[in-house]
Amino acid sequence: MRRVFDREGVEFGRGLSFFDAIFGFAITVLVVSIDPPEAKAWTSLTALLESGLGNQLTCFAISFVVIAVFWRSNTQLLGRFRAMDQALITSNLVTVAFVVLLPFSTQGISDPALYGMPLPTAPYAVNVALAILSQSITAEIARARGLLIDDIPPSAWWAARIDLLAKIGIFLLSVPIAFVFGSHWAQLSWLLLIVVGRVTGRWSERVAQRAVAPDAERT
Repeated sequence: MRRVFDREGVEFGRGLSFFDAIFGFAITVLVVSIDPPEAKAWTSLTALLESGLGNQLTCFAISFVVIAVFWRSNTQLLGRFRAMDQALITSNLVTVAFVVLLPFSTQGISDPALYGMPLPTAPYAVNVALAILSQSITAEIARARGLLIDDIPPSAWWAARIDLLAKIGIFLLSVPIAFVFGSHWAQLSWLLLIVVGRVTGRWSERVAQRAVAPDAERT
């Protein structure tokens, strides 16, 4: 028997609190990717940066932003649910599982002993790509099961899918870039998200607005 937890019920609120707590835990655990420098590294700013602290802080900042964006997206997505069922809860658990793995994959790209190696970049990029994919699948499941408050026309859904695929593609493309050109170039390629994400994001919003406008005029 399919159990549906209504938005106004206690179970729905507990689910929201549980998922928020997981994101909070993941973003807090990121600090373990920063290794305290040795005492001699504190003699000057140059020595401190050469100890690898600069790269660790950069990787910490990147993952902090990534997890914060996932939390924001997840909050917005759950805010569109009129209810949750077991399939939706399970799908969202898969998403947060990938998010919880981010502190681990961050350790690989921030560890001074592994600095510049291409292999650690691959798990991180795949980790983020799978988290994006999983979150999009959660939205698809909610739509398919009729659990969204504000469903949008099919054309708008396809535009949103293309936007997500573009973001996934950037992270997956960084994997071969890491092995061919080096991890530095691979990580720099993630900056394409600022440009590509803005372009595809605005385009998908325009498609959604055009798709919704005829329905609004008819009502």
